[in-house]
Amino acid sequence: MALYLYQASYTSESVAAQIKHPQDRLAYVNTMMQGRGVTLVSGGYSMGEYDVVAICEADDDETMAAFALALAAGGAIRAARTTKLLDGHQWISALAKAGDIAGTYKPAR
Repeated sequence: MALYLYQASYTSESVAAQIKHPQDRLAYVNTMMQGRGVTLVSGGYSMGEYDVVAICEADDDETMAAFALALAAGGAIRAARTTKLLDGHQWISALAKAGDIAGTYKPAR
């Protein structure tokens, strides 16, 4: 399973609704994910550009994209970003491949 960083900003209407009826939306979304190929590994609420951040495991890119699209379609999210994460072994492999490529790459000047 692949890891993903999902970040989302709520609409002002969604924040107002959450103030009126406080609820841990990560817990709700975690329940919604069950049996659909996405697992919430960790998450929290942040201050700044994004309101909520989640680390998820998903069966594949399409499954994670479907999850992100479903959340976007709900209308409570103003902006979102999904970033695929590499584990340590994948990072080391990418570094090795970059070393092979870097010797032959000639930047335009």
